[in-house]
Amino acid sequence: MMSSPARPRAVLCLSGGMDSCVCAALAARDHDLYAVHFSYGQRTETRELEAARAIAEAVGVRELLHLTIDLFRRIGGSALTDSSIAVPEAPAEESAIGAQVPVTYVPFRNAHFLSAAVSWAEVLGAETVLIGAVEQDSSGYPDCRPAYYEAFNQLIAQGTSDGTIRVETPLIRLRKREILALGVEVGAPFHVSWSCYSGEQVACGVCESCVLRLRAFREAGMTDPIPYAEHGRQA
Repeated sequence: MMSSPARPRAVLCLSGGMDSCVCAALAARDHDLYAVHFSYGQRTETRELEAARAIAEAVGVRELLHLTIDLFRRIGGSALTDSSIAVPEAPAEESAIGAQVPVTYVPFRNAHFLSAAVSWAEVLGAETVLIGAVEQDSSGYPDCRPAYYEAFNQLIAQGTSDGTIRVETPLIRLRKREILALGVEVGAPFHVSWSCYSGEQVACGVCESCVLRLRAFREAGMTDPIPYAEHGRQA
């Protein structure tokens, strides 16, 4: 009996949210997938870790590396890591989301995440690092722009042992509704994902992340399978 050919390895930054959930299901089709999850003092870090573990199990991740970073909690400056800054509700006009960098932006966060993922990729012999960054329908985060990842790939080429590792962002130009449709196609386990910026028992339904997610499900004529607070914008 012939053995199956070895699949290429890839490292995925797995937050546990909707986008990384789809990215995980998509990447697992063609790669032996290794995922890294970061607890960085975010309000929902316990719930996000639970979601990341469940997604990893559901899509067949070979190993989930859980890393703790204290930097962002200590420096503050973001509503996600600083308890003195409230998580705002999304604008009443949803088209205004992303018009400016919001207080939920964590300063230069993705550079730290990608650096760790690239380091692990070097050890594993993986040439692909994936992250579910999204420019369209995002909250205006500067580290979710295509130019950011193009520049980061130049840095990797210069700063790694053989320069062959590349960061891929398969969702970056998609709208949330398109990401949802792709997730349905590849069997993404949305029911165990978590996107809320503030709630851990039930999603608030009013932060920008919840509103964008709920809009995608609404436009697709689907019901989001995770629980929301009754006051959330579910209609």
